[in-house]
Amino acid sequence: MIGYQKYQANQVEGAGPLGLILLTYEALYKSLAQARLAIQANDLQTETAYTSRALEAIIELSSSLDQTKGGDIAINLAHLYAYLAKRLGEGMCSCSTEAIDEVMALTQSLREGWLELERLQKTDSTAEISQQQSAVPMIAYAG
Repeated sequence: MIGYQKYQANQVEGAGPLGLILLTYEALYKSLAQARLAIQANDLQTETAYTSRALEAIIELSSSLDQTKGGDIAINLAHLYAYLAKRLGEGMCSCSTEAIDEVMALTQSLREGWLELERLQKTDSTAEISQQQSAVPMIAYAG
């Protein structure tokens, strides 16, 4: 288990801001999935534990928002995160997966959006590096 914990610590330390957001979404989704399984098994204690973990992830996502720099997007995400937390609270200990299912679907959509942003950033970075590399010979031969 120690090796896995070191791996996780390295993953977090090596992740940039976007990577940390994606890791938090992953933790949120996994917690929701475990809470859903617990509901299906009628295990109230485990449901509560995993729902609490999911709420912690939502709080982490919400607290990472910078509404000054993020503007309307950050404000809208803050409202959405508040809604997700509210739905989890409403559905907790209800013996129904309805709230969990809704939050899981919204979480998956949000995560896909962040993954697309990451993909676009990587594409832009690759294109920028390619442009810089192709510009080097032109500079070298310009004189």
